[in-house]
Amino acid sequence: MKDNTKLIHGYPVFDETTGASSIPLYQCSTFSQASIKDSQPYTYSRFGNPTRHALEAGIAAIEGGQFATAFASGMSAISAVLLSFSQGDHLVLCKSIYGGTFQLVNEVLNRFGIEVTFVDETDLAAWEEAIQPNTKALYLETPSNPLLQVTDINDVVAIARRHDLLTIIDNTFMTPQFQKPLELGVDLVIHSATKFINGHSDVVAGLVITNDEVLAQQVALQQKVLGGILGVEDCWLIMRGMKTLGLRMEQSAKSAQQISELLAAHPAVKTVHYPGLKSHPGYQIQQRQATSGGAVLSFELADQAAVFTFAEALKIPIAAVSLGGVESILSYPVTMSHACVPKAEREKQGVTEGLLRLSVGIEDTEDLIADLKQALAKVSVKQTVH
Repeated sequence: MKDNTKLIHGYPVFDETTGASSIPLYQCSTFSQASIKDSQPYTYSRFGNPTRHALEAGIAAIEGGQFATAFASGMSAISAVLLSFSQGDHLVLCKSIYGGTFQLVNEVLNRFGIEVTFVDETDLAAWEEAIQPNTKALYLETPSNPLLQVTDINDVVAIARRHDLLTIIDNTFMTPQFQKPLELGVDLVIHSATKFINGHSDVVAGLVITNDEVLAQQVALQQKVLGGILGVEDCWLIMRGMKTLGLRMEQSAKSAQQISELLAAHPAVKTVHYPGLKSHPGYQIQQRQATSGGAVLSFELADQAAVFTFAEALKIPIAAVSLGGVESILSYPVTMSHACVPKAEREKQGVTEGLLRLSVGIEDTEDLIADLKQALAKVSVKQTVH
């Protein structure tokens, strides 16, 4: 069964009891028990709910995993995984990382005695050199947010296996439609389902997928004891959104490729970060481990003044936090995704005041390109005047 068919038929999409074309919302906190003497599958919705379990079965199927756990946000999913480690453990993470993850490891994990080292994700030697006797896992995010740096998944997994370490990957940008980390040997896959998997900017959610039953039990325990469960209406909305994931990603990625080529050739743009461009340093690796450059790109203008001129001139993309909706979303990492990262660290990561991130939606490609061209023209005129 191919991916687009699997998105509709590869998991329990239809209700077996009534034949309803979508799983019902089991909107309840508790379940009547046939007997206080015997156990039953569902007793309390924090422990398990049929709607949530249907979503978990669905994302496991399309990610190619056996076990999945749904959380109330992407950060809840990341927290559940990283808080599974113990005092004295050491983790190695890529340096170009989502701001929320950076804040979690620097302001929370350190209080629990969990040590962290950040490395240049493109440097395989750096991954290996950072490993210590107490290292437990390597954490990847590829392509990274917001600079779209590409990490060689196969090679990092090989390093981890040599040292008997776990590998964890944030696969939010690629989705299982374009990149399947479990097939490449990764142990745990994390998604912010808020983004492309849901795809409609109306849910905040996180997902964790694995093929390892012991790891799955640990993550499920974190879901239960930390209480970061996903509500049933949000579960239902994500299952609604998943059905069109393939079609949405195809259109968005097609537009992202053309937009990145336009930006790369424009004199007002200093740099474009998009792994679908042959000029991208990680292009060849991306070609090996993914089937697309994806639907997100970032690019740098001359300075903050140019950013403001450009953003104010745009008409179609909305200016907002987040990404992965049917609408194109323009984000300014300095004040949005990486606002919680200290300025010195942001600049060390390459998140400059001229950097913008564009999540490309499903609008007509020609309309998006025309809008970008007119906004860039205003930047060029203003630069010429100055």
